[in-house]
Amino acid sequence: MLNAINTKILLAILAALTVIGGAVLYQRDQTAKAAASAAKAAAILQQQKKEADEQKERDEAFRKQVEADKKRHKSAAAHEGKTWKTYIP
Repeated sequence: MLNAINTKILLAILAALTVIGGAVLYQRDQTAKAAASAAKAAAILQQQKKEADEQKERDEAFRKQVEADKKRHKSAAAHEGKTWKTYIP
């Protein structure tokens, strides 16, 4: 009788340890998945920031080009009347 009780207690302890071990493995797996997701999200955010910075640089270069074109066209228009005054057919 005492042997049967000891066997049942031993089986209960083994079952509890199995459940605890399974929970630990599940938690470890979930933590690894969360870490992988966080790393992937960080990489995506870094790539988006890099693309945004590159776009900002392209926009700034375009704005500078537009300003340079405006200045060049304005200066050409300012001298347009002088060319007609000195025109000799």
